Amino acid sequence: MTKIDFYLIQDLDVKARLEFACRLAEKAYKNRHRIYIHADSKEEAHELDELLWTYREESFLPHNLVGEGPDPAPPIQIGFEGKPENHRDILLNLNNAVPEFYSNFARVLEIVPSDAAAQELARLHYRFYRAEGYEIITHKLQSAEV
Repeated sequence: MTKIDFYLIQDLDVKARLEFACRLAEKAYKNRHRIYIHADSKEEAHELDELLWTYREESFLPHNLVGEGPDPAPPIQIGFEGKPENHRDILLNLNNAVPEFYSNFARVLEIVPSDAAAQELARLHYRFYRAEGYEIITHKLQSAEV
């Protein structure tokens, strides 16, 4: 059964959320996982694509946007629409909706900034997963470190 994790971060802004997504992706990659990041929009997907190249000078995270890049695809893929192909490991959901394909993954990660709108959206996602019978683990972080 899919494991669901919510990460409550203290930051308010969108950039902090995306930087934390990069940290989660890096940690998962170092643990030899394949990660699909489901962005909320084409613009967010492109912003995250750029950020993964630059967020830490000493880090290299092989990634690309879905449909671009080499074959086979690198372990980190970024998309914003449609069902991802060949991914069954970790779904990092940055989308405003719970994607219909979430249960195809071993783990789903949700990041919750400390602003009211993001928290309300996270509550909807939380209630959805709970109603579907999933166990949910919540990580309350004091800083943006994973």
